[in-house]
Amino acid sequence: MTKKSPNPIDKHVGSRVRMRRMMIGMSQEKLGENLGITFQQIQKYEKGTNRIGASRLQNISSVLGVPVAFFFEGIPNTTPGTVGFAEDASPAYVADFLATNEGLALTRAFLKIPDSKVRRRIVDLVEALAGGEPVA
Repeated sequence: MTKKSPNPIDKHVGSRVRMRRMMIGMSQEKLGENLGITFQQIQKYEKGTNRIGASRLQNISSVLGVPVAFFFEGIPNTTPGTVGFAEDASPAYVADFLATNEGLALTRAFLKIPDSKVRRRIVDLVEALAGGEPVA
């Protein structure tokens, strides 16, 4: 028997819940308390292993202070026949990065740097460390 993998849309919505929760510094436990569910259920939502129902998503959006549409921004394009004709609003790796503790901390710190030349040099440094070509 094969294990069913999470639907890409459920994973995306869950990662957006996690990203927003982390952006406002809320724990899974606190979000669960506000919704009347366990932190384990929040974990399952964030991983996409459990789908979030419409009313629950509305409650989550209220607790996290964002419109429901926030959770669908940058959603992966899953419509057959549209490959090459439409681009995602935001690549999935951006949402994945921002959903990590390191990604969120790095982004917050980076945005506090007032000098654009210093920010550019940091990007160049990170690209050099990663072994990639600098983007001009």
